[in-house]
Amino acid sequence: MKIETQCLHAGYRGKNGETHVLPIYQSTTYNYDSTEHVGKLFDLTAPGHMYSRISNPTVDAVEQKIAALEGGVGALCTTSGQAASLISLLNIMGCGDHFVSASTIYGGTVNLFAVTLKKFGIDVTFVDADATEEEIQKAFRPNTKAVFGETIANPAISVLDIEKFANIAHKNEVPLIVDNTFATPVLCRPFEYGADIVIHSTTKYMDGHAIQVGGVIVDSGKFNWENGKFPSLVEPDESYHGVSYTKDFGNLAYITKARVQLMRDLGAYPSANAAFLLNLGLETLHLRMERHSQNADKVAHFLAQSDKMEFVNYPTLDGDRYQKLAQKYLPHGCSGVISFSLKGGREAAIRFIDSLKLATLVVHVADVRTCVLHPASSTHRQLTDEQLVGAGITPGLIRLSVGIENVDDILEDVAQALENA
Repeated sequence: MKIETQCLHAGYRGKNGETHVLPIYQSTTYNYDSTEHVGKLFDLTAPGHMYSRISNPTVDAVEQKIAALEGGVGALCTTSGQAASLISLLNIMGCGDHFVSASTIYGGTVNLFAVTLKKFGIDVTFVDADATEEEIQKAFRPNTKAVFGETIANPAISVLDIEKFANIAHKNEVPLIVDNTFATPVLCRPFEYGADIVIHSTTKYMDGHAIQVGGVIVDSGKFNWENGKFPSLVEPDESYHGVSYTKDFGNLAYITKARVQLMRDLGAYPSANAAFLLNLGLETLHLRMERHSQNADKVAHFLAQSDKMEFVNYPTLDGDRYQKLAQKYLPHGCSGVISFSLKGGREAAIRFIDSLKLATLVVHVADVRTCVLHPASSTHRQLTDEQLVGAGITPGLIRLSVGIENVDDILEDVAQALENA
C-alpha cells in the first residue's frame, strides 16, 4: 500500500463480523486457558498480551501502523516523546556510556541528555550538525554507543543531513537515532537514508489536534547489534530465563528488548484510549501534512518580504542554508513550523505575539490550529546562552506553527501583528 492508504488501513482490518473501526480494548488484564500458556508468555516463547503495562491490542494496532508508515519492522508506543527519547537510548546504553547528538534539537531533549542522563552516568557530546564528518568524528570515544539528531530541528528549522550522520555512525559501529517528529513519515522516512531507529513525539503532527501526549520508537531492523558493542542485546538476559534478544528475535531484537525489559520496568506505556485517539489523527496525517506545508510555505515567503525581519528560517525559501537538504530529504514539504526573528529583539517579539488574534499562544506545536511561542522564555528557558546559540535561538526568535486554516486568514493575522511589532 502507498503511505496514504497505510494511514487508513495499516495495523487493523476488521474480519468477518468484526468492527469496521479500531476498537478500544479498555482492559489492563487478559484471560488464559492454562498456566502453561501464561508461563510461555513470560518466557517470551508465545505471542500475546500479558499485561497492559507492556502491550495492549489497541496500542498494538497503532504500533503496527506507525511501523508500516516508517518502513520499520516494529514499533513501541510510549506516554510521551521524551519517554521515547529516553527508552531509545537506555535500551542500548548504561552507566559509563557516551553518545553524540546534534546540538540543534528540542530544548527539553537537550535537558534530558545533558542533565538527567548524566545522573544515570551517561554522557553526551553536542556537535554542530552542519560540521564536516571529520569534525564530528572528533566527538567519538571508545564508549560511544549512539548518534542522535532531528530531521527538522525544533525550533531552528534546520534540516539534518541524515546520510552524513548515518555514515559517521556506521563507521563507528553505532546506530543513528532520528527524531522525525516534525517531518513525519509522510514527508521523510529516515530509514531510507540510513537511520537505524526513528522516534516521534506523537503529541505533535501524528495526533495533530492537541488532545493527548504520546511518543513512539520505531526499529528499522537493519542494525547489526552483534558487533561487540551491545552485549545487553546479545548476552543472556537473566530476567527472562537467559533469553538472547539477537538470537531469539533476530531483527526484532532491539524493539523486543525495549518492550519486555524497559517498558516492563519503567511502565511508560500509553492507554488504549490514547492510542485510539492517536489512530484518528494518523488517518488524516497525509492530508494535513500537505496542507500544513503549503500554508507554511506561503507564510514564510510573506514574512521574508517584510523589512521588519532579522531572518526567517524555512527550508523552501531561496537562500535558506537548508534548501538543498530539504530538496533531498523533504521533497513533498517541510511541515508547518517556521521560526523567525524580528528586529527589536525580545520586546518586538512580545508585541507581535500579543497582537495576534487568530493564532493562539500555547506551549505546543504542530497543531491543526495556528499557534505561536517565544522559545527563549518558555520551552528553551532552561538553556544557557551558549546552548541557545547552539540550538539556533535568538532572544527575538518566534516559533510559528502554521495550521490548516485558510491561508488568507493566517496571513491577515500575521500582517496586522507585524504592524504592532
